[in-house]
Amino acid sequence: ILVRWLQASGYDVTFCRNVTDIDDKILQVAEREGVPWWAVAERNLRAFTHAYEALGCSPPQVEPRATGHVPEMIAMIRRLIEREHAYPGEGGVYFDVHSYPGYGELSGQRLDQMRPADDVNEAGKRDPRDFALWKAARPGEPSWETPWGAGRPGWHLECSAMSREYLGESFDIHGGGLDLVFPHHENEIAQSKAAGYEFARYWLHNGLVGVAGEKMSKSLGNSLLVGEMLDKVRAAE
Repeated sequence: ILVRWLQASGYDVTFCRNVTDIDDKILQVAEREGVPWWAVAERNLRAFTHAYEALGCSPPQVEPRATGHVPEMIAMIRRLIEREHAYPGEGGVYFDVHSYPGYGELSGQRLDQMRPADDVNEAGKRDPRDFALWKAARPGEPSWETPWGAGRPGWHLECSAMSREYLGESFDIHGGGLDLVFPHHENEIAQSKAAGYEFARYWLHNGLVGVAGEKMSKSLGNSLLVGEMLDKVRAAE
């Protein structure tokens, strides 16, 4: 709706929707089902695309995948280390949250009240609240070679690297759910600005979907898939 409204208002819109095709959850599902991690990622992407098409949503002009932009991530990590905002540790490469004075500016969080970051590998952290830019390789997991050892991208880093590649050092609007304000969007801002880039000018966060007075989530088992929703609506017509 936002994209169509902006276009109808005369704006030249570049709609970029990045794809996280490697992360902890994908690897966990792949191990549980005994299938390749890339098959899980591709299945998710196809289901997502099909749902959006079924709802009549406009496709993005750019849809980059995280695994296709490791060189850009390595370049950003190197820049952050050179500017003394990041450091390598046994478990990967971490962002030093104390090195960026504006940390918490989006969410209003205070550093002294924050809980430790939830990373797979935490060995070698200077502070438990530092977050992973790059996660060191673990047995059986996919990995890419870097100057700091083999590993895989951190979730936060990939978004900053891909947005800079396709939208430039600053762009107008960053969207997402309210549940992503902290730590994900907060970390995106910190790493991008610490690297010397401006990042997003405006933030647009959507609320969470409710079902019978509860938040819709997989953990509660009350998720309504697009296909099921469309079947119910069409059956009622």
